Amino acid sequence: MRSAIAQFCRETAQPVPVSEGEVIRCVLESLAMKYAAVLDSLTELTGHHVGAVNIVGGGSRNRLLNQFTANACKLPVHAGPVEATVLGNVLVQARANRELDSLADIRRVARESSEVETVEPARDSTWDEAQQLFADLCCRPRGARAVAR
Repeated sequence: MRSAIAQFCRETAQPVPVSEGEVIRCVLESLAMKYAAVLDSLTELTGHHVGAVNIVGGGSRNRLLNQFTANACKLPVHAGPVEATVLGNVLVQARANRELDSLADIRRVARESSEVETVEPARDSTWDEAQQLFADLCCRPRGARAVAR
């Protein structure tokens, strides 16, 4: 992965991350910006605006990714439950056995039996600039050169 990131950065005239921390930050920022881009596309396609982003499973433990996602999406992030797959499986079985009456009941039990951390977005204009560069890079044909900024 490190070599693919470095190659992409060279091809697009971006600084190449060198240290492990720089590579990790590059990956986390890119993920957060991709989440924001997909959310924007879904909003445009459906006309439905969401009020928050939910991150579930083991990835919800990554506080830095959660903060970057909140910043990039400009929305609160609800992180958790960590064991969403297991919880979902148990709750669907409970519904199938008529122990829960509705999807609303499933959601209520999930909410009441899980720790969910809410991360608020930081107001930082550098994310807007980074997202424009991200959009330019993601939409340009592979191998095309970036314009120096």
